[in-house]
Parts: sequence; C-alpha cells; structure tokens
Amino acid sequence: MTDAPWWRSAVVYQIYPRSFADSDGDGIGDLRGIIDRVDHLARLGVDVVWLSPIYPSPQDDAGYDISDYENVDPTFGSLADVDELIAALHGRGIKLVMDLVVNHTSDEHSWFVESRSDPRSDKRDWYFWRPPRPGMEPGQPGAEPTNWVSFFSGPAWEYDPASGEYYLHLFARKQPDLNWENPQVRAAVYRMMRGWVERGVDGFRMDVVNFISKVVGPDGALPDGIVTAATSPYGDGSAGFICGPRVHEFLAEMHREVFAGLDEAPITVGEMPGVTVEQAVLFTDPARAELDMVFQFEHVALDQGASKWDVRPFRLRDLKASFGRWQAGLAATGWNSLYWNNHDQPRIVSRWGDDGIYRVQSATMLATVLHLHRGTPYVYQGEELGMRNMPFGSIAEFRDIESLNHYAVAVARGEDPEHVLAALRAMGRDNARIPVNPDYPEVNAAVQVDDPGSVFSHYRRLISLRHTEPTVAHGDFTMLLPDDDAVYAFTRRYSDERGEVELLVLGNFTGEKVDAEIDGWAGAELVLGNYPDASGRYPDGSGTPYDGEAGALRPWEARVHRRTCPSGSGPGLIRPSRPGSPAGR
Repeated sequence: MTDAPWWRSAVVYQIYPRSFADSDGDGIGDLRGIIDRVDHLARLGVDVVWLSPIYPSPQDDAGYDISDYENVDPTFGSLADVDELIAALHGRGIKLVMDLVVNHTSDEHSWFVESRSDPRSDKRDWYFWRPPRPGMEPGQPGAEPTNWVSFFSGPAWEYDPASGEYYLHLFARKQPDLNWENPQVRAAVYRMMRGWVERGVDGFRMDVVNFISKVVGPDGALPDGIVTAATSPYGDGSAGFICGPRVHEFLAEMHREVFAGLDEAPITVGEMPGVTVEQAVLFTDPARAELDMVFQFEHVALDQGASKWDVRPFRLRDLKASFGRWQAGLAATGWNSLYWNNHDQPRIVSRWGDDGIYRVQSATMLATVLHLHRGTPYVYQGEELGMRNMPFGSIAEFRDIESLNHYAVAVARGEDPEHVLAALRAMGRDNARIPVNPDYPEVNAAVQVDDPGSVFSHYRRLISLRHTEPTVAHGDFTMLLPDDDAVYAFTRRYSDERGEVELLVLGNFTGEKVDAEIDGWAGAELVLGNYPDASGRYPDGSGTPYDGEAGALRPWEARVHRRTCPSGSGPGLIRPSRPGSPAGR
C-alpha cells in the first residue's frame, strides 16, 4: 500500500515538557532537556513527537490556558530552542506535532484582555459574552446565561462586574471560550497555525476541537442543559457544544487555509470528547479534507460510572466491544488513534495491568495488544518504561486544577475525604504529569535501554514490527473471543507479494496461566512475545516457531504469530480459555 499516508505506519510519542527532562536543574523540564534526549527517541524508533503546550501561559491548567500562541514560555526556553529541536528531530527522521488549543485562550491573552476592556471593543465578539438571565440579580447563583456546568466543577459562566455580563468557559474560569462564529477569530487562528508550519512544525494535535462550534440561536442565546446527578445543580450543556452545527465547516476551512497545497502532508489529530463512531467517519474521511484521525474517549471511560471519579471494575469484554466497534466502524473510511496513556489519563499499568510483580509483563502485553490494532499508536512519556501511578499521600500532593476542584466540591457536599482521595489516586491527571515517581531507581531509562527483557526493549521490537510488517499498518481486523474476560485475541490480514499474510495477536489480561487453544496455527512463526524462549532470547522476527506450552498463555503474556494463508481462507478457530463459559479475571 505504497500510496497510504505516511502516518498510517507511524508511531507518535507524546512529551509533557514540564516533567520530561530538566536541563538546568530548576526542577522543571524544558526544551533543552528534550533536545538532549532526542537520541533516546530515535533509539526507541518513534516517527513523531507531540509536544504538550510550551506557549506562554499563567499555568492555571498546566499550559492549556495559552496567553500567546506565537511564542514560548521562558520556563521552557525560546523560539531558538524550538528551531533547534525541530532540526534535531528532522535530522533523525522524526516529525514534530504541536498542541493546538483554540477552543479557548487564557484570560490573560491579549485578545481577551481587549475583549474584556470595553463592551464596545472590536474584540468583544471574539468570546461569548452574555447578559444575566432575565429577572435574576447579576452575579447570584442561577443568574448565569445558561445552566451549563464547567468540566472543572461549578458553572461554565464567570460574571464580570465591570461590564455586567458573563463570559463562557467550558473549563477553568481563566480559560474563556473563543467564538468561532466570528470569522475574524478563525482568520487569526489560521494565521497563527501557518506561522508554525512555516517554522517547520509537521502537524497539530487539536485540543477539544469538536467543541469549537456552539449551538447559537437566532437571538444569540445558548440552550440550557439537562440537570443530572453528576452535574446538579447545573446542567449538562454538551448538546450545545459537542460536534456543533458548524464544526465540519470550520475544520474544512482550516484545512483549506492552513494545509492545502503543502509539499508534504501534515498530521492533523482532533481530540474529541463525546464523538461517536459515525461522526468520526465524517471527520476522518479523506474526501472531506478535515482531519486525519480523532482521539475518542469511549475506551478510557469503561471503568467509570456517572463521572470519571466514580471508579468501577474493569471488564475485558467491554474493552473488546468498544475497540471492536471502532475498528469495524472506521474499516472502510477513516482512521483510528490508538492510546492507553496521555497527559489526561492515569498510568495504564496501574489502571488495567499489574504494577507489582508483573509490571513488566503487563506493561508489555498491554502495549502489544494496543499497537497491533488498526490505527496510529501513541506512546506517552514513561509508558515505554512501564511507569506506574504516583503513590499520593494527601490532597496537598495534587496539583491539577480538575482534581483540586473536584476534591473541594465533593468534600463540601459531605463525601468522605478518603473516598474522594481514592478516586483521585486512581484517575487523577497528576499521575501522568508531576515530578519524579519514587520508584525511579527501578523504573528508568538508563537501566532499561540495554536490557533485552525491559519494557523499553519490548517497545523497540513492537515499533520495529510496525515498520517492517505491512500487515500491522495496513491489514484488516477481525475480533475473536468477544465474550472472554481473560484473553484478548484478534487477527490482522493483508495481501502483498508474499501472498495473504495473517497475524494472530493474543494477550492474557490476568495474572494466571490460561488456556487458549489455537486451530490452524501450530508451528506458526512467533514474531513478537513478551516472554523469552528457553534459551532466554526474545522473538526477533527470525521465523522461530513458538516453543512454549501449546495453547497456554502465561500471566500477562502477549504473543504475535504470523502465517501466510491460502487466498480466501478464514482465521483459525480459537477456543475460549475457560471451556463452557467466558473466562474471569
């Protein structure tokens, strides 16, 4: 498939600059720290680096509240450092993607400062300003223009006493939403994006970009939302801003204004909470020229109830149903983003793996299962080392505004502080963001890069397999054992000059040995595994048949088998790991 976009065979590595590498000893990561570790990224084999925001910011929401889109926060370095980083990455064949946060700005951005300065300002309509609800006293509870709740707790409107109006902020009160209905806003954003592309940036990951179109009535009013147990006393306003009426128009316009005609196609990734499979097909349809892929959140909400803090048990069959639906839905048109971890998620080895005695095995199994799906995989910094969640002691150790606001609100309404803390420890974003984990003497790059049995070495083999085996990037997908709660199994199939090549992927999601009989795969080549063979070697693609116990998967074991099939043959039969009923964890 030589005409396929380059990013279908790529692996993306996300860097959260504040905690990746500190070059000057001030305790904060920076661009020079990243430059110093470009060789680590090249050795890992990744194709793209995605940087979380490095722009000037008051840091109310960890840099996702931007006060200047065209410069670099001195905390991280300078534009000259960006240029040096781009050159260092490009010199090793690695592309750079920047975080694009244009649903909202910081309230300290010059655009908002001017918008707030005077109701008659030329930039007043660059944001959503609305008067109080009729008949209500301004500034009092219930006087907000709509009942929308903020993602960070409390109302999504902030009262401005100087002008007697409210401004909309779906996130923190220091993150006012831009009004994309205003063509001047869109033109300013596109102009800024073109500047970064001209500097050498290879694409953008677009923060909550499906929120940029709001449902605005003829009179400028926004609709109230439904009050739920999770949002009370406020309303869920998502129907008024998730995949709004003009979002496709805006993204198509962005593509025309920023990316059309470039010599090399960029990568455009839309973070889209609440997006459906059907909507994702439209966003990622190449014929529509909007986005290359989307980040969806369905799978990372499977262990959550009414909110992310309502932690529920994980069931493997739920994950297979979710991933299977997305694999099938985007099979003919569109493309998947594949991820376990990012700056918004807890560490996967602590969440759905075993971060104790089977940390290495569960981290490598989870990686194998994810990366062998159809889509572009994303690796979050430290994931390639099997990093765990942070062992938080008290609320004083948290820094994330989402966690701190939730704790304050939940405790104020009478919830047990220890129960609230337990949810923060499990799901809080600080798990992936804040400084050094105390397990660093065991979990670090220096001890792993030359160890063939390390998580890092497995990620290298996994990424290399994507680059060398076309079936991984381009093959079709068939889910097996959808109701089994122990074994994740699927096949990938692709036809090329070798014939019809098929991969069988197996992952044991338990700490026990399970049986998974495989018909038609006896003696098949084992191209990747996370356990060594009898001689202590790991599969390296040399064609050695599997020499372990037939049909058995060891605790948290992953295996990838390959065979060349007669044209038109079906996948081998895989019997459930617990005869007669789906396996339990």
